[in-house]
Amino acid sequence: MYKYLIIAILIMAAASFGTYKALAQKTPSEKVSAEGKVLIVYYSYSGNTKKVAQAIQDKIGGDMFEIKTEGTYPENYNEMVQQAKEEITNNYRPALTTKLENLAQYDVVFIGTPNWWSTITPQLSSFLQAYDLSGKTVIPFITHGGGGVQNTVSDLTAQCKGCKVSDAPWVGYNDRTMGIADWLKGLGFDVK
Repeated sequence: MYKYLIIAILIMAAASFGTYKALAQKTPSEKVSAEGKVLIVYYSYSGNTKKVAQAIQDKIGGDMFEIKTEGTYPENYNEMVQQAKEEITNNYRPALTTKLENLAQYDVVFIGTPNWWSTITPQLSSFLQAYDLSGKTVIPFITHGGGGVQNTVSDLTAQCKGCKVSDAPWVGYNDRTMGIADWLKGLGFDVK
């Protein structure tokens, strides 16, 4: 009896993993024009999103820009999570401390953020408020600790006025980068 129960659990786990992978990296409705100059913008609290940004750069090149802002978070994880929740609830937009020069030179902008409370971080919202990305192709990449994509892409799209947001974001657990090359190829990029 237990043997069958264990087999059933293993089959269900394998099926859910396969479904998760299929949903996380879906095929885009159209390819990205990979001819233009690429910028990779990201905010990373713990280093996970930075690792994914670096993996993208390693595969296709492009310039990197890390979003940094005023303010800090407590070292205690639970206190940090509570502060982030309050900031998101209050639509807090921290002041940017890094400045991006000559955004006009880029055609494709990868934008990376952790999923915090089902949405993008306040830091990314500050960036989107400060910079005009209209007319640019924006490709989201989302890291998470178990929440998946949730509202991150729809919220990013709503805040990115006039830009064309890809319908095939990267969605990865923590700093997972396995499959990045195939995802980028699926978008239309030549991969190193």
